[in-house]
Amino acid sequence: MKLLSLAFAGVLAAASVASQAFAATDDFLTIQLKNGPVVVQLMPEIAPKHVAQVKKLAAEGKYNDVAFHRVIDGFMAQTGDVKFGNLTKGFDARRAGMGGSDLPNIPAEFSKVPFERGTVGMARSQDPNSANSQFFIMFAPGSFLNGQYTVIGKVVSGMENVDKIKRGAGGNGEVSDPDRMIKVTVGK
Repeated sequence: MKLLSLAFAGVLAAASVASQAFAATDDFLTIQLKNGPVVVQLMPEIAPKHVAQVKKLAAEGKYNDVAFHRVIDGFMAQTGDVKFGNLTKGFDARRAGMGGSDLPNIPAEFSKVPFERGTVGMARSQDPNSANSQFFIMFAPGSFLNGQYTVIGKVVSGMENVDKIKRGAGGNGEVSDPDRMIKVTVGK
């Protein structure tokens, strides 16, 4: 009987490990760019509400064909305006960066995770609780953002593809004929 109990416990432990591996795979976002994929490891333990919203939008295909509307060399590339930034469905260059999704804004989930090269953070207005669908990927460290914006993840592969995103012109980094997220999926 004891042997049967040990065997059953072993099966449960293996199932638990397998389910953890499956859950861990769910905490990645793959962004297909023109030069190749970018894999972001999401941080639901740091920003659970933001990560859940981004994953929902990605799973629904809302980020597909959305422009990098604001790209500042040596700083960051911003995307995710699913309302005005979709290059195949109603793109509006004058309004790109002003929209979000039909989902509600998310209360701030600031953390001590620093903004370094490859960090992915949520864009917002002056209101700390206004993040919705837009996010940015850091080209370089930006310690002045620490504790001011919600970190949702970190690029774990494909940063060389992020580096090739077309840069904007002007002080705000507006991009004419912008690059896009071709397809965004949950998982590796």
